[in-house]
Amino acid sequence: MWTTDGQRGPEIWIRGPVPAPDPVPMPYASTAAPRRFSWVATHGGAGSSTLAAVYGGHDCGREWPGADAPPSVLLVARTHAAGLESVLRTVDVFRCGEAPRGLDLDAVVLVADAPGRLPRPLAQRVRTIESLIDVYRVPWVTDWRLGDLGGSPPRETAALSRLTSRG
Repeated sequence: MWTTDGQRGPEIWIRGPVPAPDPVPMPYASTAAPRRFSWVATHGGAGSSTLAAVYGGHDCGREWPGADAPPSVLLVARTHAAGLESVLRTVDVFRCGEAPRGLDLDAVVLVADAPGRLPRPLAQRVRTIESLIDVYRVPWVTDWRLGDLGGSPPRETAALSRLTSRG
């Protein structure tokens, strides 16, 4: 027990099982609209159009979101060296306060540039990005390369699906 000004504090020791708290009603949960995002490519060929088609949201291409687009931004880059460098530069634009007013950088989405594991130098760059902001990884999807965007997103992207309310 702790004391403050001579008064006894709360008892913090509990013996036995602790009952689960009663659920708190959420009166507005059913009326809240899913959050929408703007996909912003940090370089050409990053995959923002594909991601917008699969997960929903607004594809801005390589432009900043306009007045009619959601202000919540997901930056998109491929996992090759040039893509990772471009996403770092764009994250710095947000960190330095140089992005257009009203935009919120929510996360970075890294799209595999080839099947298989990343070479060590690229994996180290990904860890650097992850130390700055939330990163979602999208694996190589052959069907997407062939233009087939139907079906469910890859199971490895379950967290991204939850973020974009797709899953």
